[in-house]
Amino acid sequence: MSPMQCLLYVAINSNEEDHGPVYNSRQSVAVFFIAFIIVIAFFMMNIFVGFVIVTFQNEGEREYENCELDKNQRKCIEFALKAKPHRRYIPRNRFQYRVWWFVTSRAFEYVIFLIIVLNTLSLACKHYPSGESFDHVLDMLNLIFTGVFAFEAFFKIIALNPKNYFGDRWNAFDFIIVLGSFIDIIYGRVSPGQNFISINFFRLFRVMRLVKLLSRGEGIRTLLWTFMKSFQALPYVALLIVLLFFIYAVIGMQMFGRVALDDTTEIHRNNNFHTFPMAVLVLFRSATGEAWQLIMLSCSSREDVKCAKGSDDRRQEELTWKDASEIPMCGNDFAYPYFISFFMLCSFLVINLFVAVIMDNFDYLTRDWSILGPHHLEEFVRLWSEYDPDAKGRIKHLDVVTLLRKISPPLGFGKLCPHRLACKRLVSMNMPLNSDGTVCFNATLFALVRTNLKIYTEGNIDEANEQLRSAIRRIWKRTPIGILDEVVPPAGKEDDVTVGKFYATFLIQDYFRRFKKRKELEAKGIVGGNHSSTPHAMALQVRIEED
Repeated sequence: MSPMQCLLYVAINSNEEDHGPVYNSRQSVAVFFIAFIIVIAFFMMNIFVGFVIVTFQNEGEREYENCELDKNQRKCIEFALKAKPHRRYIPRNRFQYRVWWFVTSRAFEYVIFLIIVLNTLSLACKHYPSGESFDHVLDMLNLIFTGVFAFEAFFKIIALNPKNYFGDRWNAFDFIIVLGSFIDIIYGRVSPGQNFISINFFRLFRVMRLVKLLSRGEGIRTLLWTFMKSFQALPYVALLIVLLFFIYAVIGMQMFGRVALDDTTEIHRNNNFHTFPMAVLVLFRSATGEAWQLIMLSCSSREDVKCAKGSDDRRQEELTWKDASEIPMCGNDFAYPYFISFFMLCSFLVINLFVAVIMDNFDYLTRDWSILGPHHLEEFVRLWSEYDPDAKGRIKHLDVVTLLRKISPPLGFGKLCPHRLACKRLVSMNMPLNSDGTVCFNATLFALVRTNLKIYTEGNIDEANEQLRSAIRRIWKRTPIGILDEVVPPAGKEDDVTVGKFYATFLIQDYFRRFKKRKELEAKGIVGGNHSSTPHAMALQVRIEED
């Protein structure tokens, strides 16, 4: 029972002044405690947490207050500048390619996903006590599931080769799980009654198969990726917590390190300030809210708080003692501001900074998903590897249309996007086109981000490029000049061929052919002359005037 509940029951049982308690004599007092918890714990605390998060975000944006790019634009640009293409192994051997096609197919992924779910359900069926027949069924199911996962690892090693298989962290993790499962089965069969090594240790590998689910779902991977990104800012918050614990631990050792150990109080052999590690452990317990007020009272100036043997106060008065009741007191009322300030700092400020850092990276959860964010860009890197398996960073410009139609909006065009509309969007992207007819990885991704988020796309293109280049150099000072020239070409290169010019020419030719065909049909009388100003002709005229 928590101290709050004890206080609640004492208040309910309280009676008139100078009279003993009466069971449930003042039940209406409970309304006060419940209202206090609702107002303070649910509203005031959440308001404080929200204030900390908003303040943290505002302070983080202060250095960019004169920057024209918002937070989402900066994150997407940073991803596009630092992203690298992933290598994807595609075997050339005919038999190996068939195995590779099998293990990378969508049907195979769904079957393995179903096996993982069934294995999870079988693990959940374990209970104690259970019959021998039931345990036998679970053991047989474990053998079957282990065999399936072993065959999965075997086929993937054949398809990907050992070097490429173990180069993937998820595959290496799967292999460790399979190996641990085999050790579990063999050890259980060979030495069922020996306790040299607990068999439950090896059975942990069965439970670890649940982690395989993280590699199956795209949404789960996105959440995991964002959570890992939030750890980049957590070291600074952790450093603040370490500094806070160090200062309070040293102060606690100086002020309460002489308190004697007493099993009837909260200062005993497992909870004291006699050494630095134990002081940190006491502070950690206090930070969690685990009876910290009782520890505070056990360190305050009270009659039952005595000095420990060997302390300076005890040695000075040992010669004048007549009985044990004269042991000097070592409590200090400094315990009240010490513990209250520490609990307030940890519970209301420092811990909420962790929440602020994580929520700062998870802000896309409360944002419209139709707005492009950094969590969308990983799909481009994954699908690029299908056209660039060797991770050279270049693909044919004709493959760009197919690639972007595979990617769902807001990043890509989507499967339902017409080819002509996709070409129009490529005109606006206008990436540099290499002499061999290829486009670069970073330039394509950057152009997608720039056009989707409308980053310096208005006005003269050369002036917009110079403004964007200066913004990138100001925010990301270590950006290589080669990458910068690739994603935002400098002014004065009008003779360079770009994807925009290529597809603009293609669209003009297409409109001209349509216009010419319309004229031929009019000449043959198939189409009336009053339709000479067709939308295609008007579009062609507009295109010619624009160019």
